[in-house]
Amino acid sequence: MSSSTSTMGNMGATKMVGGAAMYPSKDIIDNAVNSKDHTTLVAAVKAAGLVDTLKGNGPFTVFAPTNTAFSALPAGTVDTLLKPENKGTLTSVLTYHVVPGRVDAAALAQQIKAGGGKAMLKTASGGTLTASMRGSDVLITDSKGGAAIVTTSDVYQSNGVIHVVDKVLLPG
Repeated sequence: MSSSTSTMGNMGATKMVGGAAMYPSKDIIDNAVNSKDHTTLVAAVKAAGLVDTLKGNGPFTVFAPTNTAFSALPAGTVDTLLKPENKGTLTSVLTYHVVPGRVDAAALAQQIKAGGGKAMLKTASGGTLTASMRGSDVLITDSKGGAAIVTTSDVYQSNGVIHVVDKVLLPG
């Protein structure tokens, strides 16, 4: 293990996300509601009826887009997705950001290396995300070719791990 990855396995560490401490003893929802950078994501999870799922045992790996990522979508997209009649579409977009299992940065790096530079991640929605490296950045690419950078990795939760991303990933 190189020196750059040796500290990534500390599941007891409390990380700061959106100005709030993310406690490894709390579940994904109980932590996310405290992040001021993830209020849009939390509102979307509530609108999609996914709160109970993401409070479940998991484990889950969540690529969590920031408010800035949501605001980069075309004007009106978020408001449209939050309407009750679009719950199915919203659910598929959100579950596209969830990978069953606990895939931390070290495991992801191993999968990328084993895959010759790419790791294919099966999402909870049934879609596929592609993980790769660009320099020291981990890129998560959606089926439309849009790529998000992992800006904060290994935010451990009692029922999984969150990686903060700078773009909303869209299923095909």
